[in-house]
Amino acid sequence: MNIISAQGTTTERLRIFISAYACEPDLGSEIGVGWHWVLEMSKYFELWVLTRQSNRHNIEPWIERHPEYSGIHWLYYDWPKWARFWKKGLRGVRTYYNLWQLSTESIVKRTMKENNIRIFHHLTYGNVLWKVSKYGQKQFFIWGPVGGLETIPSEFSHCYDTKNRILESIRRRMASLTHWNMGFRKRCRNANLILCKTEITRQYIPSEYADKAVLFTDVAADSTPYIYNKVVGKDSDITKFITVGRLDAWRGFDLVIEATEAAIRENDRIHLTILGEGSDRRRLEALIKAKALDNHISMLGKVSMDDYRKRMAESDVVINAALKEGAVTVSFDAMAMGLPLICIDTTGYTRYFTDDYAIMIPRTSREEVISSIKDGMIRLTNPDVRQRMGINAQAAASRITWERHGIEIRDAILNSYSSF
Repeated sequence: MNIISAQGTTTERLRIFISAYACEPDLGSEIGVGWHWVLEMSKYFELWVLTRQSNRHNIEPWIERHPEYSGIHWLYYDWPKWARFWKKGLRGVRTYYNLWQLSTESIVKRTMKENNIRIFHHLTYGNVLWKVSKYGQKQFFIWGPVGGLETIPSEFSHCYDTKNRILESIRRRMASLTHWNMGFRKRCRNANLILCKTEITRQYIPSEYADKAVLFTDVAADSTPYIYNKVVGKDSDITKFITVGRLDAWRGFDLVIEATEAAIRENDRIHLTILGEGSDRRRLEALIKAKALDNHISMLGKVSMDDYRKRMAESDVVINAALKEGAVTVSFDAMAMGLPLICIDTTGYTRYFTDDYAIMIPRTSREEVISSIKDGMIRLTNPDVRQRMGINAQAAASRITWERHGIEIRDAILNSYSSF
């Protein structure tokens, strides 16, 4: 089968091996990124995709319902359950991920040799400090989209609990030592194409390899019907704000809570819903109680995808106060659903957003960020402003769909490979 190259000429359908530890249908975050990238790339390339055995029970029924994607070659691997009893959810994920990479090395090598595959794409997890197949790095090596070097200033992390303060301090230290990290430098040297989630990550790439690094967002807007049936700009007596994501300290839920406290002093017809579960929940609940915001803020925990979509559709404004690249899927969903967005500029996905449909806040001082979120909330209590921004958001989403992003992915790979 042939495909059309980035230059418009016909070329043979390239074979690509993809390492996608996180890859599963109908989920968000990194898992959803892996899934969408595989689907889009399969339109242009012949793919062999290695993922976790635990993803199989969702992948295979989905493929049966969508036979147009049956040409993807799936490979699965996990340690036996008895050997990974210590891993539960995200607990132990880094250790297990690195062990998984080591354990699958023979699968990568054998599959690529037997099928004459010359391109290796390490897709997920996209952390520049985590392991990548040694054999894959010796092929034409596509790395990313990657991040992991973005850090949280101590001015923000000093409000965290002890564990998260220590973690952020370690991350800042690790980022500062990246120049001497031989594993990172080796991956930069071996990579033929480095897809960087943020400008911050791109700046960390050693200068001698900088020409291989491009800024490339990992998420796009969903164009499925449940997104586009949203009625934008509805009038409401109470302005409903929503913020979604795993309750990690760096995701800035505390900033939104403090901004809500300030906003209701000017307009008490405001309600905030927080969706998500995580280690920071207890601190956030204590903060809500201390500020007597129980009547204005609801914490609903982790919900199903159907409930997430319903809650989003019922909301007026989405807030993403993550201090580094995070909740990107939610932000693009906001765009597709015709919802204005308040977010912090993380130098990555925010390059797709403009003042026409989003309020982007520079990551300055903590006090200034909280004040800017509050100002954005007050501004968006005006239904006319919401309607205008929502219409603009939905129009922009039609230009940033997964289908279009798939073409960008195709062109980046073909342009790089053609000069190899």
